[in-house]
Amino acid sequence: MQQLIDKIKQLKAETGALILAHNYQSVEIQDLADFRGDSLQLAILAQQTEAELIVFCGVRFMAETAAILNPAATVLLPASEAGCPMADMIDASQLAAFKQNYPGSPVVCYVNSSVEVKAASDICCTSANAVKVMQSLPSDKPILFVPDRNLGTWAAKQANREVITWDGFCPVHQWGFTEQHVLDIRSKYPDFKLLAHPECDPAIIKHADFVISTGGMMKWVEKEDKAIIATERGLTDYLCHIYPQKQIIPLSPLAVCKNMKKTTLEHLYLALLHKQHKTVVDPIIAEKARLSISRMLELS
Repeated sequence: MQQLIDKIKQLKAETGALILAHNYQSVEIQDLADFRGDSLQLAILAQQTEAELIVFCGVRFMAETAAILNPAATVLLPASEAGCPMADMIDASQLAAFKQNYPGSPVVCYVNSSVEVKAASDICCTSANAVKVMQSLPSDKPILFVPDRNLGTWAAKQANREVITWDGFCPVHQWGFTEQHVLDIRSKYPDFKLLAHPECDPAIIKHADFVISTGGMMKWVEKEDKAIIATERGLTDYLCHIYPQKQIIPLSPLAVCKNMKKTTLEHLYLALLHKQHKTVVDPIIAEKARLSISRMLELS
């Protein structure tokens, strides 16, 4: 493994590549990244970098977002088959039919979606800024939110807005935790704070001390020592790695996204070596999608 890590570092230096890794990636991948973060943080970094080569260790919609925001750069997705089940729960034709039922209602699209859905939406959002995005819209019409019902429902309450959600969800956050998990772990660690991702089911959200994005969780743990983390296991693994002196516990060790874990050191090495798995987005669709993403970034 160390030989492979050394080769990756050498190729990275030779190519001038910028490696971005989502917080759900494996520890060894996050260690090699120039930057790691949540979807919003990484989108901003991808837009701002002057690097000609971006290697995005995440899933397809993240690499597509980077390619849309920085068309001058080459964006590689090391594990080309890494998708997002939530993003696949709605397509452009389904969104068009949804919009027809609510004429004039603005569409807020979670970044966990296809480029075609982003292109047909009014504004994009992430879990870190969904509330702010909703609050920025006129209040005379209900907001249509796709595709995550859990994030949409939670953000609607925080923003005090009428929101109609698509019936999509993240399988890891929907099924990875149960209310019994919360009750059991709370009884063992009564003085720990529960940090829950807004993609979690409302049965989990209602017990949380803080409902925040993975980037928010990272910042919280920087200052605090005892936390129960209700999100994909990769974040907890990395937090335990960089803060071995702290007590960071996953709500469930079984909450693992198989797509996020498809990126291995070998995938990263081969992507750098051959500059393979370039992310290409149709220019017409990209231009439309860029509008919804840019509107979001203006609020961030």
